[in-house]
Amino acid sequence: MNEIRPGHLDLALAERCRSGVPGAFEELYRTHAPRLFGLACRMVGRTEAEDLLQDIFLTAHRKLALYKGESSLGTWLFRLATNQCLDYLRSRGARFAQMTDTLDDEPVSVTTGTMRSAIDKLDLERALATLPAGCRTVFVLHDVEGLEHKEIGELLGISDGTSKSQLHKARVRLRSVLAAQPAGA
Repeated sequence: MNEIRPGHLDLALAERCRSGVPGAFEELYRTHAPRLFGLACRMVGRTEAEDLLQDIFLTAHRKLALYKGESSLGTWLFRLATNQCLDYLRSRGARFAQMTDTLDDEPVSVTTGTMRSAIDKLDLERALATLPAGCRTVFVLHDVEGLEHKEIGELLGISDGTSKSQLHKARVRLRSVLAAQPAGA
C-alpha cells in the first residue's frame, strides 16, 4: 500500500502553485496565512502585519521555485516570514546589538501574587508591543513558536547566550507589564 507522506502533499501543492494551477496559491494562502499573520503581529505589531503578510506571500510566490520539499511547506514559509519580519525590523533601524539597552536601564519590579491566572490575549499583545524588538523576536520565536535557542541564534545571527538573555529579559519585562495592568485594560 502506498502511503502519502505530508511532504509529498506539500511538494505537490508547491508544484501546482509554480505551474499556475487556478486556486493553488489561494489554497497555500488560506492554509498558512493565519499562522504567519500571528507571527508577524507578534514580531512587528498588528498595524504593520497586514501589509507585511502580503509581502511575505509575494516573496513566497517569487521564491517558490526554491522550495525542494526538504522541510514542510509550513516550515519553509515560516522561515521566509521570520526573515521578512526581521528585515522589516532592521529597516526601521532596529539593531540587535542595541535591542536590550532600554531594558538594562529600566528598574523592574514584579509583585508576586498579583499576576492574573488567565491573561487576556489583548493584554499580552499590548505587553509584547512594549518590548524592544530583539526581546520580542526571541520571545515569539522561542515561547510562542517553539524554536530552540540554537535555531534562533542561527536565524538572527546572534549567540545562543544572547538569545537566552533576551528571552529572560523579555519574560521579566512581560511579567512586570502584565502584573501592572488592570484586568482587560
